[in-house]
Amino acid sequence: MKNRKIRNLLILAVLLVTVYYLVPLLPIQLPEFWTSKKVKLGLDLQGGMQIMLEVDYSELPEAEKDDAVSSAIEIVRNRIDQFGIAEPSIQRIGKNRIMIQLPGVDEFDRTKELIGKTALLEFKLVATPEQTEQAVDKIDKYLQQNIALFPYLEDFVSIDPIDSDLPEFMESRGTDKKSDADTPDDIFSRLITGKAYTVSYSDMPVIQKLIQDPNFKQAVPSGFVFALDKENRADPRADRDVYLLLEKTELTGNMLESAKVSIGGGTDLQAPNRPYVSLRFDRNGARIFENVTGQNMKRRLAIVLDDIVYTAPTIQDRIRGGEARITGSFTLDETQDLVIVLKAGNLPAPVHIVEERTVGPTLGMDSVRSGLRAGIIGLCLVIMFMLIYYKGTGLIADLVLVVNIAIILAALTALRAALTMPGIAGIILTMGMSVDANVLIFERIREELKSGKMVRSAVDSGFDRAVVTILDSNITTLISAIVLYQFGTGPIRGFAVTLSLGIIASMFTAVVMARAIFDSAVTNTTRTKLSI
Repeated sequence: MKNRKIRNLLILAVLLVTVYYLVPLLPIQLPEFWTSKKVKLGLDLQGGMQIMLEVDYSELPEAEKDDAVSSAIEIVRNRIDQFGIAEPSIQRIGKNRIMIQLPGVDEFDRTKELIGKTALLEFKLVATPEQTEQAVDKIDKYLQQNIALFPYLEDFVSIDPIDSDLPEFMESRGTDKKSDADTPDDIFSRLITGKAYTVSYSDMPVIQKLIQDPNFKQAVPSGFVFALDKENRADPRADRDVYLLLEKTELTGNMLESAKVSIGGGTDLQAPNRPYVSLRFDRNGARIFENVTGQNMKRRLAIVLDDIVYTAPTIQDRIRGGEARITGSFTLDETQDLVIVLKAGNLPAPVHIVEERTVGPTLGMDSVRSGLRAGIIGLCLVIMFMLIYYKGTGLIADLVLVVNIAIILAALTALRAALTMPGIAGIILTMGMSVDANVLIFERIREELKSGKMVRSAVDSGFDRAVVTILDSNITTLISAIVLYQFGTGPIRGFAVTLSLGIIASMFTAVVMARAIFDSAVTNTTRTKLSI
């Protein structure tokens, strides 16, 4: 009895999670606590662009070749994030190639130019708090007077200060008080809330578009620029800081001689037993760096790559000799990523586009319709077959089959995995595999009934004896799917993902959920016959 309660709770939990991730697919308004994730369509379903890059590291020493590719990937990822492309796929192929898939992109020439341009690593001073506050006030007034130039800010202007609860609105934006936003008309102040000037994940697309807008740039005080800090990969939905930087570049990556990861000793006051980045500049860079640090003590110096602020440490003292360190609460992985970024500024590894492919949105919609049509026809045929051949128990198989498909779609949504045309093929294949597991169970139950066993005993024996066969066949297929994902690329990976999820879901629905339904509807009653 205890095991059945645990099983029922497990089924309930799986169904609740499935509903949580499936409901956003419906065209209905959901409460704020509900996830906004939706199934991500791959390049072949929504159209877009695929680019194959090759890093030319033939002139580099062997020890630097791997770093060259890692640096290129980091640079490309930064630029694509700035471009505002949703859910890009960037992966390393072989030794020196990078596969980029950009669903939904239609500005092909601009995208190629963005990806192929030379990396720009800069060291810039961060504006003082007073300068930042004055700039924000000036931009607030400018946006109020010229809001017609920014139609994408309509949602932030439509708030009625009388009817709306401003404190609650501000709290939803990441602050518990009005802060610098004295009125609902202070649009920019509301976008970058709090004393630290942070922007929430929900407002990120607006801020990214705004700081790149030529009209907005004209409103920024002369000699200054706004920039975002880099995305937190551990938590992509986390708030991001907004910096006001001096437009003047103090140093560039061309003056950086080396960057490496070091670990502070136990007596190191700045980084005790923690990783930090050790820098060395060339002679010219060392002289400039000494002057900058000597003249700007207690100011922050931002390290910027392609207009993204990676870190902005405070200058503690004049730094002589061209050697410096960047300390902070970094993990080892974050420190290694920062080193890659720093070395990318002066790493001589040209990147060439060796292949490009575009998929129009019309072709993508045709693929979606074809895939849905095939899936629906296949589902209907399987449902009809099970009902005709297995009668009442076939209805149970059809029910768990629908749940199986729902679990796959929910898992794709939760994992942010892209649904591709081969992925749809994997789902259709999973339908047959899911039903196959039920066929094994039902046939075993038929054999037990023919041998003279009672209904309850026949069902128990049928499940117990079929489970081993089901697990064996599905586990071997799952191993094959994992191998496909590990060594495959593009469409093959899409097929492997849905196949793997489908196998796991089919084992759960056939062995756990179907058994629970039989226990409640069949074996817990005094049945003498079974419709099978």
